[in-house]
Amino acid sequence: MNMNFYECCNIRRFLRLLLLDAVIFAIFAASFFVGRTILTAAGGSSGSQEKGIPLPAVMYHSVREGTPAEYSVTPQQLEADLKELKRRGYTAVSAEELCLYAQGTGSLPEKPVLITFDDGFYNNLSEALPLLNKYDMCAVVSPVGAYCEVNAPLYPHDPDCSYLTWEDIRVLEASGRVEIGSHTYDMHSLTNGRRGCSKTDGESDEAYSAALTEDIAAMQMLVREQTGIQPIVFAYPFGAISPGNLPVLREQGILLTLTCREEINYITRDPDCLYGIGRFNRSGYYSAEEFADMLENGE
Repeated sequence: MNMNFYECCNIRRFLRLLLLDAVIFAIFAASFFVGRTILTAAGGSSGSQEKGIPLPAVMYHSVREGTPAEYSVTPQQLEADLKELKRRGYTAVSAEELCLYAQGTGSLPEKPVLITFDDGFYNNLSEALPLLNKYDMCAVVSPVGAYCEVNAPLYPHDPDCSYLTWEDIRVLEASGRVEIGSHTYDMHSLTNGRRGCSKTDGESDEAYSAALTEDIAAMQMLVREQTGIQPIVFAYPFGAISPGNLPVLREQGILLTLTCREEINYITRDPDCLYGIGRFNRSGYYSAEEFADMLENGE
């Protein structure tokens, strides 16, 4: 009789404990789900598991009349590109928009595209800016500091071969259509064993860091003095990247770097996803439709 009484009590206690465990588990699961949702919305660690928003990026150089080339398109080709991008539903986004999104405080359109121009040709102002205005698009122009200082004054405002002067760059920046990036001050070359701003064979880490810091800091200071803004975008000359690049660029306020890797980017709520943006070189040998297909297919 006593045995049956204790057996009954133990069963009841077991059931109460089982119910309590179930309640605790339910509370834990709900807390985990809510916490995960908050982290994802804020760009927390769970957001890093998402692939991100696809972002194709275009790399233009010169825009001039005449025969198209590997690194040169005609104004007509550029206009056809912008028309085609619009037709396919793309919206040009700025580097600032990408940074704000990655930092968790901004948004991006459904189909963003990043338009960039390297080297700082004068025709980026004379030919490209009117088309950006016409099609309500924006772009990043990354000049080489030494070209602005030395080359631009020698052949001013020739749409075929001139580089941007500082006055030209101020006009671009004031347009609201163009962000000014950096393409180094004077490392856009293949001399002395150095490819762009990459490390040379046998160069020590300390010597490389000092050389790169000197060049990047000079360009940052020069753009700031001439325009009042400091670049947050850096385009690697020739796409040449070395270990040791990134710490220097970060120290100089660079938030987004542009490579020459032809691949689709995926933008997440992690600011680090903006270092190493791939771009498709816009060769003049393709039609607008063919090039847009490359952007969409990632090849």
